[in-house]
Amino acid sequence: MRRIDAIGIGLGIFIAGGALYLGLQVAGLDSITAGIWSQVLLVGGVVGWLLTYLFRAVSGKMTYHQQVRDYENAVLEKRLEELSPEELEKLQAEIEAEKRAKETGK
Repeated sequence: MRRIDAIGIGLGIFIAGGALYLGLQVAGLDSITAGIWSQVLLVGGVVGWLLTYLFRAVSGKMTYHQQVRDYENAVLEKRLEELSPEELEKLQAEIEAEKRAKETGK
């Protein structure tokens, strides 16, 4: 996230809080009650967003993790394409030998 994005999000939350406060006052709440409810809703929204962020970070479903997986797959594909037919056959034979060893080991 760029610095300007963080500033924009912060400004957006600030404006949303003010609009929510004014909306609650227009709906008939006094200024103290409108202030409390606007704060409760904004803090609840921010905490909810934080929980979804933490869930994505822990489960590895963030953009960064996906980019790393895509990069690793691209590197492996590139290396596989660069192998000669003899090297490819040797690699396939090694994989088959490992599969057989696992099956007999179980």
